[in-house]
Amino acid sequence: MTAFELNPRLDGDTYPVADLPLSALRLMKDANYPWLLLIPRHNDMIELIDLSREDQHQLADEIAQASRALREVTACEKLNVAALGNQVAQLHVHVIARFRTDPAWPGPVWGAAAPTAYTEMAAIALIDRLRQALRN
Repeated sequence: MTAFELNPRLDGDTYPVADLPLSALRLMKDANYPWLLLIPRHNDMIELIDLSREDQHQLADEIAQASRALREVTACEKLNVAALGNQVAQLHVHVIARFRTDPAWPGPVWGAAAPTAYTEMAAIALIDRLRQALRN
């Protein structure tokens, strides 16, 4: 069995949040939108259907768990959930907190605004709140 390898772009664009049973949960480095990624820790997975049936169900549970935590922490108005993979083929699912005041509302976030970096303290604080919400 080969050790899991996270795509370098996903690694560079995110902060680690938690290791769920199947997925690495990570926070995008874009303060415009509280934005999580779930990356199943299996190499060579591109589509949801590449996962076993059990892992598909586990991923669905983890998406729900991450979504609940993100909504709790941000009090967002809407959650966007998507698995696109057009730029990075490694299977990953986006969970994005949306607000009527965000730079892309009501359209998609991709390309709507240049990424805004979190301050170190803001990133740490958000990750800590997400970790606490995941325990609930």
